[in-house]
Amino acid sequence: MKSYLLTFAAVAAIVAGAGAASAQTAGASDYKPPRTTWGVPALDGVWTNASLTSLQKASSASAVTVTEEERERLLAKNRYTLATIDEAGASKLDKESSDKLLADKNPARGYNRFWMEPGSDYARVGNDIRTAWVTNPPNGMIPYKPGKRPGFNVTYDGPEGRPVQERCVSYARLGPVFGNGMYNNNFQIVQTPNHLLINAEMIHEARTIPIFKSKADAKHGPSELRNFGGDSIAWYEGDTLVVETINVRQDQRPHITGTGKAVERFTRWKDDEIHYEFRVEDDSIYSQPWSGEQVLRASQEQVYEYACHEGNYGMFGILAGARQLESDGREHPPEKPIFAGLDADE
Repeated sequence: MKSYLLTFAAVAAIVAGAGAASAQTAGASDYKPPRTTWGVPALDGVWTNASLTSLQKASSASAVTVTEEERERLLAKNRYTLATIDEAGASKLDKESSDKLLADKNPARGYNRFWMEPGSDYARVGNDIRTAWVTNPPNGMIPYKPGKRPGFNVTYDGPEGRPVQERCVSYARLGPVFGNGMYNNNFQIVQTPNHLLINAEMIHEARTIPIFKSKADAKHGPSELRNFGGDSIAWYEGDTLVVETINVRQDQRPHITGTGKAVERFTRWKDDEIHYEFRVEDDSIYSQPWSGEQVLRASQEQVYEYACHEGNYGMFGILAGARQLESDGREHPPEKPIFAGLDADE
């Protein structure tokens, strides 16, 4: 494996210009994307952002862009790496083995490692190894205003009190901004001359986005209509498809409020990659606009049926457990989800 020795100054320079540097590095070639019969770059196909890279930088990472040496250190500490080690070999059903496996008291252990497919490495955007999709601010963190960071705000009283993700209604994986997680990180894109369809493997959510001739011609729909995924419109700027979204349903736990705006840019810069950029503007909850980029890689799989439904065993167990805690006079424990990118110390 290659090893790169970078000075502190060099690392700082890379971090400061991470987004622009990668786009220029990977997009400066003479690559000509395949085109549709109506002449625009072809985005059709199944793509994936499966990766241990998360939207925000984990505290264990020193920077958004890291060296090969730090990548190896982060991989060794990643929760999925440790789960693989914990569950290696045949399972033992004795009490001692069970107690050892559950010693971390992590309520998110609803799946064993066999069912997890978050990706096996941190993402590379151009030549950069990324620990976060957010590149601006340079610290890789979403710049929430004090007291404005969204939470679950859910109850255990009944199914309607649980979040829409848990109820299999919406997972916001489609964005804006695109997300990735423990499994189901595939997206299918279908193009027509007038529309773009993005279908997520997670809960089979879809965004149908009208494409206009230009930004000047693009018009949003009535503000009274609030959809999961928001009101998105699109137009081409050269070989880049630009998507602007407003008016997202708030029970989706989106990245923008009713007054915010998100802009996504899709550029086919390799046969097997789409460069995906995003920018979020909403001064009601953020101290500044924030932005970043991902690479959507061509997937070798199809988008399979997502067998999530209301009334599943998880919902029954969650509510039954809550009733038991209440009968015992105990409080509900705080929720601690497990996501790609989190490490053992978080």
